Amino acid sequence: MTKTPIAALVAAEVISILGSRMTYLALPWFVLVTTGSVAKMTYVLAAEILPMALLGIPSGMVVERLGARRTMLVCDAARIPLLAGLPLLHSAGLLSFPLLLALVFLLGCFMAPYFAAQRVILPELVGEDERTITQANSLVEGGTALAGLAGPALAGVLIPFMSAPNVLYVDAATYAVSFLLLAGFVPKTKKVVGAVASGGVLAGISFFFRDRLLGPLGATVIVLNFVGSSIAATIPFYAFDAFESSRIAGLFYTAGGAGALLGSIAAMMVVKRLAPLRMAGLGIVAATLPLWLLPLDLPAWGVMGTLFLMMLFIPFVNGPIIGLITSRTPAELRPKVMTALISVSTLSVPLGFLAAGQLLGRWEPTQVFAATAAGMTATALVFATIALRHREEAVEAPAVPVA
Repeated sequence: MTKTPIAALVAAEVISILGSRMTYLALPWFVLVTTGSVAKMTYVLAAEILPMALLGIPSGMVVERLGARRTMLVCDAARIPLLAGLPLLHSAGLLSFPLLLALVFLLGCFMAPYFAAQRVILPELVGEDERTITQANSLVEGGTALAGLAGPALAGVLIPFMSAPNVLYVDAATYAVSFLLLAGFVPKTKKVVGAVASGGVLAGISFFFRDRLLGPLGATVIVLNFVGSSIAATIPFYAFDAFESSRIAGLFYTAGGAGALLGSIAAMMVVKRLAPLRMAGLGIVAATLPLWLLPLDLPAWGVMGTLFLMMLFIPFVNGPIIGLITSRTPAELRPKVMTALISVSTLSVPLGFLAAGQLLGRWEPTQVFAATAAGMTATALVFATIALRHREEAVEAPAVPVA
């Protein structure tokens, strides 16, 4: 397999995530500016993530039947009119808050199958070796981090000139470019059909939670995402409340993206020398330590430095864990297991957003940061204990997978 399909896949990811990260800032900023309500902002964030938890498992059937490449194309094509419709309706005075929630929810419906298809297609392009898959996942993570570095900063600059709703046009255009890259340069891959494919919609979640390693790790991820989602909700509000600047908000996200980008590069090198589970266990603990700086009422540059350090270690966790799950899962079950992973990992995020909205109505942002640091550290230690206990365990898919 040549490098062109992987390069096109990463390029499509970079361009698509670039727009998504712009929206990630533009959408909550738009809600804050037009309503002044942090609670409504968290409702919008929750509405976008909720479909990943609710529809993640059923979407595995979609990936299984359509194939990874076609699923990605469908998701890109569907999100273009949905995103473009937001500023169009706003300019016409027709974008009520319930309609905004409904459209954002529809957008979120395509996130789970796209992410799952993106991970499922990797072993079809690079082969089944676990370290190779981990490196490919780290490369994709690096592309995501690069887009995360540029997207929020660009949004922070464009919002004062274009307005937050109009930035969504740019996001819609990025999905169109992603569609063209995938259609033109990523070849069709053979769908894997086997006995396990008829195991029903719950086959993936059953395999995931009955696995003696993936099940406990998945449980800790649920808690980590519940607690950690308060950071995603607090950062834009903190920039709005303390600094009154979309540019500062963009720089916060950019700092995190810069850390993730450098971390992805480092992770691709470290994985050659360190067992993936050992790498993930150490990485998750290292990622939580900088959070203890956020309650100190830091200046803007201090918040940026803290987010940089936290995100520097996240690729040490994501790449190895996704590579582990991919290589540990029978090929026939991968679409359902990957969408089960998405459902598990996002199950608690909408609740975390809503809880953060309630806390921010009563507490100062620094107090929310302190509670987040405590919860993340405790849960990260549990995750690391599980990962390091199994660090030498073989990761090959079982010959007879659990049905």
